[in-house]
Amino acid sequence: MTYKPDNARPMIVGQPVLVVIDVQKGSFMDWPSSERLPMLPDRVERMHRVRPLVDAARAADVPVVFFKEVHRPNMIDFGRELDGREDVHCIETSPGTEFAIEELGIVEGDYLLAKRRYSCFYGTELEILLKGLKAQTLILVGGFTDVCVHYTFVDGHQGDYYCRVVEDCVTGSSPEAHDAALNAMEYMQTGARRISTEILEAFAARKSKAA
Repeated sequence: MTYKPDNARPMIVGQPVLVVIDVQKGSFMDWPSSERLPMLPDRVERMHRVRPLVDAARAADVPVVFFKEVHRPNMIDFGRELDGREDVHCIETSPGTEFAIEELGIVEGDYLLAKRRYSCFYGTELEILLKGLKAQTLILVGGFTDVCVHYTFVDGHQGDYYCRVVEDCVTGSSPEAHDAALNAMEYMQTGARRISTEILEAFAARKSKAA
């Protein structure tokens, strides 16, 4: 039987929130080539595309929540994160771990949260914050597509949020993992995969409507 995506919801339902996942100082730095994490060749360019979305969200009074992953130097809080292909990362004393304040134009009034695990929901105050914001649609950008973005999407989906992933503003641990994660998110919610121009247009329309 041919699948017909006739169950797609509007791109934005109710109150949107832009969730910027782990776009940290290190996202804009050159990384040494690693056989363990092939990465996407245009990963830095993808992260630079996040800034226009942040600016457009702010102009349209769409709340922005910034996350950074961070771990203690003694690595007590890594848990099972190093059992796979990832090496030690996001140590709190590393310059690359800090929020990308200048690169993303973070200002007073934005919401800055830290997490110790992949999902933005796990062990953080995100759920409380989203309830306060009366959020219905979560728009996800950042990295990795196949890890923190994907797991946050899954938890948001299970929490009955409409979840959208901006596929040209996320970067994966490899091209194959990136594509597979996007397909998995689209499987969970028809119409989940979006591009930045669509989101920018939606924010602009929201701003005009409010004017």
